[in-house]
Amino acid sequence: MIAVIQRVSQATLHIEGALQASIQQGFVVLLGIHVDDTPEDVAYLAGKIAGLRVFSDEEGKMNLDLQAIQGELLLVSQFTLYAATRKGNRPSFLESARPEKAIPLYELMIKSLSDKVGKLIQTGVFGADMQINLTNDGPVTIIIDSKNP
Repeated sequence: MIAVIQRVSQATLHIEGALQASIQQGFVVLLGIHVDDTPEDVAYLAGKIAGLRVFSDEEGKMNLDLQAIQGELLLVSQFTLYAATRKGNRPSFLESARPEKAIPLYELMIKSLSDKVGKLIQTGVFGADMQINLTNDGPVTIIIDSKNP
């Protein structure tokens, strides 16, 4: 499982022109689910995301986590994170989990992150064509792979 975590000052997510989700300061997390992922991958990543200390303290050092700043989180499933591009120019997505496996893991991640940050999180819609507008703060973008702890 791969998470691309972007520290943002704000973000919105639209589906077919309608606002689906909106957050202020916090994280936009793009989540790629691999064919071999398990609930253990969810637990590992949820803990890392919730505990990630990349927000500035009073001295300007990246020392605070999401809960400390009362930040918000927008989680978006993104199967393209497992694109294989070695052959040709058209990516293959064979390493991405099929919906019957990915949806339960995505839903488990929603619950796990909500529990860890102590509030409901915003989400995209699995499999939907989404438009995300965000202001990456810093910019700070961090990639965490559960298979490479």
